Amino acid sequence: MTAPSTRPVRKRIGRKGGASDREPGVTTPRVRAAGDDRPRAPIRTRGLTKLYGDLVAVDHLDLEVQAGEIFGLLGQNGAGKTTTILMLLGLTEPTDGQARVVGLDPARRPLEVKRRVGYLPDAVGFYSDMSGRDNLRYTARLNRIERDEAEDVIDEALEQVGLTARADDSTDTYSRGMLQRLGIADALIKDPDVLILDEPTTAIDPLGVTEILELLRTLVRDRQMAILLSSHLLNQVQSVCDRIGIFSAGRLIGQGTMGELAARFGEDSAHIEAEIEPPADAGPERVREVLSAIPGVTKVTSRSIHGSTTWNVTVKPASDDARVRRAILAAATSTGLDLTSVRPIEPALEDIYRRAVERAAHGHARDVR
Repeated sequence: MTAPSTRPVRKRIGRKGGASDREPGVTTPRVRAAGDDRPRAPIRTRGLTKLYGDLVAVDHLDLEVQAGEIFGLLGQNGAGKTTTILMLLGLTEPTDGQARVVGLDPARRPLEVKRRVGYLPDAVGFYSDMSGRDNLRYTARLNRIERDEAEDVIDEALEQVGLTARADDSTDTYSRGMLQRLGIADALIKDPDVLILDEPTTAIDPLGVTEILELLRTLVRDRQMAILLSSHLLNQVQSVCDRIGIFSAGRLIGQGTMGELAARFGEDSAHIEAEIEPPADAGPERVREVLSAIPGVTKVTSRSIHGSTTWNVTVKPASDDARVRRAILAAATSTGLDLTSVRPIEPALEDIYRRAVERAAHGHARDVR
């Protein structure tokens, strides 16, 4: 499998395209006026609500996604993530509240929103009797990209997602991961400001997942686009997202960085990992004794792998984390311990998610701002 390219795809502005003969539903490329830049927060909602009869699918959602970040919507199936995405794309109207995508109201100006937003649904559909390249050519025609330019655009998108070597093969020979990467290339054809992905790594092998997540990081770095990613896979959300929103029963019960979510929903403790060996004339109990004597340390455990011992130190309160790390360095120096490394251990998103949902069920959770 070919890895995605790390070479940036150039930003294209001002493609040609007429408006008078526009076909209904066709995402005609935009021509942006000089000095017209994307909003600081290309995705913004206030009180966004969607009811289906008596069912509250999305309940007063306040959300902002910044340019140059990956924001993860985390929640189980049925939590309201997909309904939120449909409202952002103008594919269903909100019952109440408002949304702005690149400064536009998707309920009133859905076609203009679609021109500037790339969307990858959870189930990607392509013409199976056509090659990956021909599928992208079809998308380019729908977007009124001139033929000569389209070939360059397609080549760049295929290279960016790592599909150049398989571009001329029929898509019915593609794996699920390859189809997802082709879907990202398809979304990039119109040079979007925002990329929205609904469960992009479902049913993909671990290598394919790694490649897709690396591709998303590259897009944010090179294009400074805003990426909204919905998923129920906690480890993937934690590994790639700059900020995370936790969805439960239609409500956004917490949002922020991992540190902010940990402070809000985590235990009031921090964990530090240190690689320390005792002097030749002392045993591991000497290390335990030194670490346990540091104020704020409540628990010390160890494990040995291939002759190297790693110590896990629990600190309360969590705010003492940095002070205790400095104290470990000082204690190792003063007592002759061989300290190789010391670092904080990030809390597991799984634990944060579980506590957030439990608190929401009892009415104790509020959004993290």
